[in-house]
Amino acid sequence: MSAAKFAGEEPILLRVPRFKQPDDVTCGPTCLKQVFGFHGLGVELAQVIERTPKNPDGGTLAVFLGMTALRYGFQPTLYSYNLRVFDPSWRRLSAAALQDKLTQRAAFVTSPKLKRATTAYRDFLVRGGRLRFADLTRDLLIEWLRKGHPILTGLSATYLYRIKRELGPDDDDIRGEPTGHFVVICGYYPKSDRFVIRDPSFHIPFSRSGRYSVPAERLISAILLGDLTYDAVLLVLGNRKT
Repeated sequence: MSAAKFAGEEPILLRVPRFKQPDDVTCGPTCLKQVFGFHGLGVELAQVIERTPKNPDGGTLAVFLGMTALRYGFQPTLYSYNLRVFDPSWRRLSAAALQDKLTQRAAFVTSPKLKRATTAYRDFLVRGGRLRFADLTRDLLIEWLRKGHPILTGLSATYLYRIKRELGPDDDDIRGEPTGHFVVICGYYPKSDRFVIRDPSFHIPFSRSGRYSVPAERLISAILLGDLTYDAVLLVLGNRKT
């Protein structure tokens, strides 16, 4: 949908607190802590990091963040654009049928990371998480923001920041690989068609405060390109059971 549709509307700004990630691999749990803080849950960051499952490299996946949210009583919804895990023909399947497909997929694939991700999505459904399939548009993002829900997203930091690829700790535009990252979408400026981001990184090239805005098309592209690093996902925590 064209941005002109929203041009006359008021900005959406959700007060998501900022917490800095303690190292290069804990952006996911730190984003989860930021959204927990928005919802008034005062759990310590160290506890969120400890309770979030990790990849061998120390990072995590959005589905692991979703399972951590379940442990804290939230009712999370995930939108995944990972074609290695999900086949487009599955978009209308029931939760039970999706679990069966994911079980079959996990048994077939040989990549340890893909097997782990596929199994995690199945377990997320088993534990009561919700999976949705929808085209990634500004309408979808704005719909959740209007409802008062920040959106945790996994995306390509390389594309979002417009920086060089990385080889280990170094920038390397020739030998490097794209880098994934988690941020929280917490607002929208209709007149300029820009989304507001709350970013836990201490390496943001254009923001010291961790709060900035980016053009809608660039954000959407960065999210979809996150598929290269097993990101390309939206996580909305929903309401917390009391």
